This record gives sequence, C-alpha cells and structure tokens, in this order.
Amino acid sequence: MISPDELATKRISALHNRKMKCPQCESSQISKNGHRHGKQNYICRDCRKQFVAFYALKGYSDNIKRQCLEMYVNGMGFRGIERVTGVHHTTIIYWVKQVATSLPDAPEYSEIPEVAQLDELETFVAKKKQDLVVDSS
Repeated sequence: MISPDELATKRISALHNRKMKCPQCESSQISKNGHRHGKQNYICRDCRKQFVAFYALKGYSDNIKRQCLEMYVNGMGFRGIERVTGVHHTTIIYWVKQVATSLPDAPEYSEIPEVAQLDELETFVAKKKQDLVVDSS
C-alpha cells in the first residue's frame, strides 16, 4: 500500500513532468489548488500566485465584428443584425460606439457653407375634420 506522502510525491512529480511553469515567476514548483469555473486551478509554491493552466479567449472574431458593422452601415437595425448573426444587440451598439470615436468630429460652424440649396416639396399632413352627429330619434 502506498503511503500518503508517496502519493503526494507522485502527484507533484506528475505536475513537473508536464513542464508547467508559473506565469508570474516562471517557477516549476506548482501544486493543484481546486477548480475554478470547471477548470483545474494551480498555485505556485514560491510566489503563491493562483492560475489556470490554459485560458480560452472569449469574444467574437474580427470577421464577425466587421460583418456586423457592415450590416449596420448598410441600414440594417441592431436587432435585425442580432437575429442574423447571433451577436447580442448591445454588443453591436458597443462596437458602433467604438468605431464612432475614431471618426472625425462634425465640421466647425465656420466651415459650414452659408449658401445651401433646398428642393421645394409641400406635403399635407393633417386630416379633414368630420363632424359626428348623434341621431336622437
């Protein structure tokens, strides 16, 4: 039967065989330290830094971001883009705001021309009034 000390030594040597190093001090003196969000958590015995072996990048690719922005520029609504691509509409709004900060500001008042051309167009917006008569007979 294996003693608990021998078992711990085997576990530590198994960690060393993986050539895993601490991301902060690059020491190979690491131990398992529970789980975090379903992934094995480790701790460095030298600097006490806790870390996960592999980090998965979260987020959308640049291609998806570019596609959503092109849809917006072409007149599609935020929720329509969400239905097509599966990207949440608030994420798309955030991307549009990010891009908008890099665009130049509106021209100064002195740069706006004083002469402008307008087309003549007259429309009728109101309704004709109708009197309602109540017949009391």
